[in-house]
Amino acid sequence: MSHKLDFEKPIFELEEKIQGLRQFSEDNDLDLGAEIRKLEDKVSELRRETFSGLSAWDCVRLARHPGRPTTLDFIDGIFDDFIELKGDRAYSDDPAMVGGLAMLEGIPVTVLGHQKGRDTAENIRRNFGMPHPEGYRKALRLMQQAEKFGRPVITFIDTAGAYCGLGAEERGQGHAIANNLITMAGLKVPVISVVIGEGGSGGALGIGVADRVAMLSSAVYSVISPEGLSSILWKDATKASEAAAVMKMTARDIEALGVIDAIIEEPLGGAHRHQAQTVEAAGKWIKQTLSELRAMPLEALLEARYGKYRGMGQYED
Repeated sequence: MSHKLDFEKPIFELEEKIQGLRQFSEDNDLDLGAEIRKLEDKVSELRRETFSGLSAWDCVRLARHPGRPTTLDFIDGIFDDFIELKGDRAYSDDPAMVGGLAMLEGIPVTVLGHQKGRDTAENIRRNFGMPHPEGYRKALRLMQQAEKFGRPVITFIDTAGAYCGLGAEERGQGHAIANNLITMAGLKVPVISVVIGEGGSGGALGIGVADRVAMLSSAVYSVISPEGLSSILWKDATKASEAAAVMKMTARDIEALGVIDAIIEEPLGGAHRHQAQTVEAAGKWIKQTLSELRAMPLEALLEARYGKYRGMGQYED
């Protein structure tokens, strides 16, 4: 893996040493099994120690790792017969937001989410997963279509935030997101959201008002990036790691605050190293959750959704 985080380097170094010993053993017809097993045990222990003590800033960097599974990876691994639908029927298509029709265990669903790129060229084409207003209007169109035909809606959140460029503001970025919020609050179908990487501000909420919300264990969710907060509070973006520590943006923090309903555990080592297993775990949670939501009468579903968001927040008299 080309992109290695600093706290992962000791693990990679040991794994490379193990690989070197295996190759040396084969080339020289030597039995180094005992030595290799000792190193493998050491790697396992080091991996457990490393990933059980991650800081908030470590989680931010994991959430942004280019090797993490993207929305399209989750769609390919969980759903069948995906048909992508494009365009907002007003301005253009936005590659930073993907969505369409799919089947989930024989159930027709609408699935959509933010889409980042794997390399620089794709990230530029997809605007680094930061949608323009047309991306949110496309999502709204798909969700309204889902409601019309009684299809549950499943969304995947992974964005640093909605794009805040001049053109996006001129085309009504704030209005597009606000319209999604109020529409999703009243959608007459089950809605499920999973934060798979970064959940950034209104850009995340624009497809995140759901009956059930889960986060991958190394994902983050916040109203602003750590760099943005440190720039505002301390006039210094280099203090992002300090900002992350006080922002309560990790999955554990967000669950404790009652903002999400579940944490989907990533395999030891992170989603970027175990894409297939991560996708499988998310799919299992989605299927179980959808079964529970579909069993609820519509009126009860909407009342529970309303109560969920009205009940958020903590205060002291």
